Amino acid sequence: MNAVPEIHISACPHDCPSTCALEVEKLDAHHIGAVRGAKENTYTAGVICSKVARYAERIHHPDRLTVPLRRTGAKGAGEFSPLDWDEALDEVAEALLKAEQRHGSETVWPYFYAGTMGLVMRDGINRLRHAKKYSGEHATICVTSAWNGYLAGTGKLAGVDPREMAVADVIVIWGTNAASTQVNVMVHALRARTERGAKIVVIDTYRNATAKQADSFLCVRPGTDGALACAVMHVLFRDGYANRGYLEQYTDCPHELEAHLKTRTPAWAEAICGVPTAEIEAFAKLVGTTPRSFFRLGYGFSRSRNGVSNMHAALSIPAVTGAWLHEGGGAFHNNGAVFHWDRTLIDGLDVRDPEVRALDQSRIGAVLLGDRFDLGDGPPVTAMLIQSTNPMSVAPDQNAVHAGFVREDLFVCVHEQFMTETAKVADIVLPATMFLEHDDIYQGGGHQHIIFGPKVIESPEGCRSNHEVICGLASRLGAQHRGFDLTPREIIDWTLQSSGWGTLAQLESTAWIDCQPGFDEAHFIEGFGHDDGRFHFAPDWSAFGPSGFGPVGDDAVPPALPDHWTSIEEATIDMPFRLVTAPARHYLNSSFNETATSARRERRPSVMLHPDDASELGLAPGQMARLGNARGELSIEVELFDGLHRGVVIVESIWPNDSFPGGQGINVLTGADPVSPTGGAAFHDNRIWIKAA
Repeated sequence: MNAVPEIHISACPHDCPSTCALEVEKLDAHHIGAVRGAKENTYTAGVICSKVARYAERIHHPDRLTVPLRRTGAKGAGEFSPLDWDEALDEVAEALLKAEQRHGSETVWPYFYAGTMGLVMRDGINRLRHAKKYSGEHATICVTSAWNGYLAGTGKLAGVDPREMAVADVIVIWGTNAASTQVNVMVHALRARTERGAKIVVIDTYRNATAKQADSFLCVRPGTDGALACAVMHVLFRDGYANRGYLEQYTDCPHELEAHLKTRTPAWAEAICGVPTAEIEAFAKLVGTTPRSFFRLGYGFSRSRNGVSNMHAALSIPAVTGAWLHEGGGAFHNNGAVFHWDRTLIDGLDVRDPEVRALDQSRIGAVLLGDRFDLGDGPPVTAMLIQSTNPMSVAPDQNAVHAGFVREDLFVCVHEQFMTETAKVADIVLPATMFLEHDDIYQGGGHQHIIFGPKVIESPEGCRSNHEVICGLASRLGAQHRGFDLTPREIIDWTLQSSGWGTLAQLESTAWIDCQPGFDEAHFIEGFGHDDGRFHFAPDWSAFGPSGFGPVGDDAVPPALPDHWTSIEEATIDMPFRLVTAPARHYLNSSFNETATSARRERRPSVMLHPDDASELGLAPGQMARLGNARGELSIEVELFDGLHRGVVIVESIWPNDSFPGGQGINVLTGADPVSPTGGAAFHDNRIWIKAA
């Protein structure tokens, strides 16, 4: 190995809002050493999570897949025999063509998500989809509700420069356990506290790692954030903290909002959300008297059936105070709109047929079981190509998902790095590269940088990238598109130039591009993203598309103005507990399930139960409990925890299903019923019963 490691700049590829800029030690052509945060990147600022810092453990894992496999036993039995790459791709192509001949092209469903956030490797599967007119995928499993709620207010998926947290006087971290899932937020927030004496306020459903570092923690019951937000705005109007000049110039209906909030008192909110009236009053006064109040709004809002309304309500607070006018004030959720990509070549948009149906990703169980709500008048799904996701573990309503995948008439090809639960039910398994073994490009989620991720080392012999697999199948399937004949570097270079970001050579010379707009644009000083230039307290919810994916009926429409929307799974006499499946610090998602250090640090699945609830149930710490609802049930160890409301339980996830007794994982309890207005999965919004195992 080299005496002095080479240092290469890259980007973390995992499904996390940070997309950290990395410094990677290259030891030789096949091995990496340490992985660190890039010090020169002004958002990452040299800090990354422990999961990625030990990435050598994952990329050099002895259990990586390196040979294509053909199923020889029953689905899920894990019995496979090796075959070479040409045989494997030939068999996959033949199966897809046979399915298409039998049922038409829409019977094939390419399925993917964010196992990599690289634009070429993640989204190139869409080019094959569009070229072949396979069924589309409506991506709903993670961000839909939060994005829609934010867009409802601002009209644009962008906001204040996230680095401005460091110059804020109050940082409100709402709906995200940043210490576990996007550590850079904490870097900038703690810097503000150290340098400016800033106050950190955390709003969440339990006293998690972020809440433990806060100056003030407001513990809400799941799905009640909208009630808290309304009570805060009630106080802002009542006590003269509302910036009426700003409201008149920049918002759509401030007088209607003020009148609407007259009855949304802190006492009213306390009865709903559980935050004491005194804490609501104090929080409202804090943000009302502190112009530099920065609202960092997270993806927890996506996990409730009323999440779109809750996000919009929380986002409305800085519009009432006029915090947007100040550096270090306003709000931020995601900067997706600042990159203005031309995705034609990556996604194959120039061959997309808008008449081809799309299927809701979150409802994969119902789709595979033939639900007509999802399939419409189209054919059943009889063939799938899966990349960058593990639905047998991560999708909601797991019993339906598992039943769908074991259908004998369903052909499944999985392209993966490890033998995941989804790979085990595949007919063909293809070994995949990892992010340091191919070229790709990344955009910040929690920040504003474009980062090139070059190929740093050679992959294990036998692994191929997502791009290679898609192009190899395209040639066998007769799919035509110029992107199939280009290398990832050529696609990246064209996309950069077509999007106005220069060339790949220029990007390589600078390591990243800072795309952050200036103050006036980021703070909407020249107007918000709606046609009228105003922040909308009263959104037109019917304008959110695509249509046909959300729930139906009058109760499916969010409130006209910010409010507590009672569309959640409220507790009942038979199911008196509310379950939140929050992300675990050392897993984040199933990508790190195979990493030994992550598994050792997480130890085992457990349910966090309030001591008083445990006492009533006759449950002791370490005892096995049974959790269930109409969707399924499972066994899990009890952990006593007083950092939540009675009647609320937390299971930090996501553990593999076989980590639970009986092989029933946490997502047997989560629902796949569509979330308003355009679909989504409510992972933190589940009513359950609990009893001794």
